[in-house]
Amino acid sequence: MINGLKKIIEWKLRVIARLVLKKYRPQIIGVTGSVGKTSTKEAIFTVLRAKFRVWKNIKNYNNEFGVPLSILGKESGFRNPFAWIGILLYGLGLLLFRKRNYPEYLVLEMGADKPGDIEYLTQFAPCHVGVVTSVGHVHTELFGTIEKVAREKMHIVSHLKKDDIAVLNVDDPIVMGMRDKVRARVMTFGYAENADIRASEVRISTGTSPDPWVAGEVQGVSFKLQYKGSVVPMLLPSVLGAHQVYSALAAIAVGISLGMNLADISAALKLFKSPPGRMRLLPGIKRTSLIDDSYNSSPMAAKAALRVVKDIQISGKKFIALGDMLELGAYTEEGHRDVGAAAAGVADVLVCVGERAAMIADEAKKRGMSEDRVFHFGSTLEAGKFIQDRLRQGDMVLVKGSQGARMERVVKELMAEPLKAAEMLVRQGPEWQ
Repeated sequence: MINGLKKIIEWKLRVIARLVLKKYRPQIIGVTGSVGKTSTKEAIFTVLRAKFRVWKNIKNYNNEFGVPLSILGKESGFRNPFAWIGILLYGLGLLLFRKRNYPEYLVLEMGADKPGDIEYLTQFAPCHVGVVTSVGHVHTELFGTIEKVAREKMHIVSHLKKDDIAVLNVDDPIVMGMRDKVRARVMTFGYAENADIRASEVRISTGTSPDPWVAGEVQGVSFKLQYKGSVVPMLLPSVLGAHQVYSALAAIAVGISLGMNLADISAALKLFKSPPGRMRLLPGIKRTSLIDDSYNSSPMAAKAALRVVKDIQISGKKFIALGDMLELGAYTEEGHRDVGAAAAGVADVLVCVGERAAMIADEAKKRGMSEDRVFHFGSTLEAGKFIQDRLRQGDMVLVKGSQGARMERVVKELMAEPLKAAEMLVRQGPEWQ
């Protein structure tokens, strides 16, 4: 009965959302990828709102329910049938009466947990701009192979028309393999010399404060943007990591393709902040600093985060807290061991949480980390308390894990202002309690 009702609501949402799109005719920018799609969606939204009327996905609504809800501009009704009735009536109201401030552009992250997801979403919400950030070992448990993941992601650009725009990561060979399979005009971004939108000389920008423990000491990322012979210095004040620059580059490509100039784009990107749980720098207890990357994880994303921490110079120790990475299927052991090998070259103290994460700990020890520097726990509470007891002024903690690992609970144990968790951390709503 419940599944039947869910299917009815899903169908009604899809029909209403499709009619709303037909009535208001917004341009849709679709974003997908194995890593970085939420940050990229946020960066594109930040750029476009400087010039246009624009909406983005509500929260992390990127599936068959979330995308229609984002088109309507409404949050989920969860398990409240009356709330869902209200949402459907609101959608009918959008059709019966004209909403004057309905957006010109919709920036919609489109997720793929299983085969057919992106094809389903683009059928009722076709894109005018399609962005692919990367393809990696995420959800391979359901897809089977990375090639099947790539085929699903490709739907966001393969359905584009000739006058549309495909924005592709030039540094990802699998993504670039899509280039010959799209009819749309292609713009590329990345670090390679042949990228249309290229970043070079990427550096972590630091201040001059004499107190290196202050989270604000690490000010963000600077790089040089190269486009059609022009070189423009860029600063992303609230972003950490060279891999986060990809989000900015994709946003620049979208902005340029929609007629914005580099001066306006550069000014807009200074307001770009990493979404909660995505490489967000937070003040920690005992005058330490935290890198909260707890939203989700994959081997590709975990290794990227570790590279960031490796490049940051601090006065204290580097604690690395890593949780299980889920839905990797046959790649589970190899993926966790790859991350363990990478962590061994970065962590002063490695703390692993969950059954699968035990493989991270084991591999780190095989790579030379001593027993007294590698620890494994079955729960986030134990791990948080353990790190809390050992932190000292000047230390830094990276926290990362898949959604099911709930590593944001570790962050909450370690943040200087836990009362602000609701606004600063992921998964703090009542549905997650």
